[in-house]
Amino acid sequence: MRRRWVVGTILTVMGMLLITAGLSIKQTLTAPGSDGTSVRLAEWGRDHGLGPVVTLAESIQYRLHPPASGGTPDMTVLEAAVQGTTTTVSRHHALRSGAVPVRPPMPTPDSPALPGEGVFVPVASGTNGNLVQTSHVRPDSVHTSYLTGVAWMSHLDRFVLHPGYTEPGAQHHWTEPDSLSGAALTGLLATFNGGFKLADAKGGYYDHGQTAGTLTDGAASFVIYRDGHATVGTWGRDVRMGPGVAFVRQNLKPLVTGGVVASNANSNVESNWGATVGGDVAVWRSGVGVTAQGDIVYATGDALTVKALAGILQRAGAVTAMQLDINRTWVSYMTYRHHGNGVTAHKLADFQRPAMRYLQPTSRDFIAVYAPGPHGQAVGAA
Repeated sequence: MRRRWVVGTILTVMGMLLITAGLSIKQTLTAPGSDGTSVRLAEWGRDHGLGPVVTLAESIQYRLHPPASGGTPDMTVLEAAVQGTTTTVSRHHALRSGAVPVRPPMPTPDSPALPGEGVFVPVASGTNGNLVQTSHVRPDSVHTSYLTGVAWMSHLDRFVLHPGYTEPGAQHHWTEPDSLSGAALTGLLATFNGGFKLADAKGGYYDHGQTAGTLTDGAASFVIYRDGHATVGTWGRDVRMGPGVAFVRQNLKPLVTGGVVASNANSNVESNWGATVGGDVAVWRSGVGVTAQGDIVYATGDALTVKALAGILQRAGAVTAMQLDINRTWVSYMTYRHHGNGVTAHKLADFQRPAMRYLQPTSRDFIAVYAPGPHGQAVGAA
């Protein structure tokens, strides 16, 4: 009798656990946004003690499809750069008219540069067309069949940090929604991903007096001020809390400081720079930095080591830079072209997420980039 009671109790508990897990998984799978089923299940597993199982599955997948060495990238991407702008003429015209000039080509990680490699192309024509410019370069001299997307954003641009509904969560704490729509599309130039989940970021998230996690001294920090301009710095040294600070997103330690790549960029990669799919070092990564002139640069692509990412941001002009999120699932940078009452989104690189990712509720935080608005504020910002 006692044995039957024990077995019955165990089965009842197991049944309750399965029901609870099923309800939790159902809630995860039916949440809004563009997270795919595999992404949602992987995140659920990691959040419920199944991290080693998820990592094993990802490792097997990665080993079956490792990054290639050598080869030539998709030249149609670079040909578009050659056809999209005549750099010298555009720059001279801009200087004469007082507009933002087209950037000169950036030095490439592998030499000689391919035709169009490192050439910057304005995102859109018109008055504000040069406020965001994009380029592509090979990540290094090994993974030469890949292209890293690079975006340059003028210091005149205005930035807004948006929360995700799970990271940092607690939507009622924040001044911005977890998606862009309506008036928030006016003047929108670009969007890009934030950092790691706060449990892994080793830093905090701040929005107009409210904080998730802890703002940590020494942490690499993307800081947005109340007038909309942004910078990247080391918290407690280059940047710190003050009445002008509107948003802060911290993630790990700086990749580039004083124009110099971090000496530990390729040391203890997973413990210093985050766990990657398959545990490899050359994967999808993203990062952001600030130039000496106060402009913001961003980079993302596949087959990037930490050192390669840092080097590309440095070549793009960053004097201080930080890594953001990693792995193909989470990186994203989109630019927007306006037509009538709507926008069309374009991806900077071939990452997994759809171009319209941030025009619907999203689970992770992100940054929106706007053309200068009235009174120095971004159109659509809080």
